[in-house]
Amino acid sequence: MPTRLDAIDWKILDELQRNGRITNVELARRVGISAPPCLRRMRALEQAGFIKGYRALLDEKLLGYEITVFAMVHLASQAEPDLLAFENFVKSRPLVRECWMLSGEIDFILKCVAPDLRTFQAFIAELTGAPNVRNVKTSLTLKNSKDAPIVPLELVHSG
Repeated sequence: MPTRLDAIDWKILDELQRNGRITNVELARRVGISAPPCLRRMRALEQAGFIKGYRALLDEKLLGYEITVFAMVHLASQAEPDLLAFENFVKSRPLVRECWMLSGEIDFILKCVAPDLRTFQAFIAELTGAPNVRNVKTSLTLKNSKDAPIVPLELVHSG
């Protein structure tokens, strides 16, 4: 895989992130090449790590997860073993959908979902009691004003 992406590679990435179920024949047509080289390019982009995977985006509310909450976690220690222990704790909790380490006063922000408030409160009690957790502040979401799971390629590539 070349270290620089050409215009066709960028088009392939753009099309795939908008529709991961597109057929190779349709993808090739949209990017202006034949199917065999399109498939080779797509596989090369996968192997190089530009494409991390494919998945369906599910509607959590329709599946029973009515509540989305952000939890801001402040740890008592930021030593590497303590950070790793917290990350491992969070990775094992299915209600935590995203976990971001931050600079500043808050050490981690967690995006969590729950079917109801009681389930989330039980999780927060568990989170607050986890080793090295100093405090947890939560914010219940009211609505999602933007959900853009695609990378804005137009900002890093013009063409």
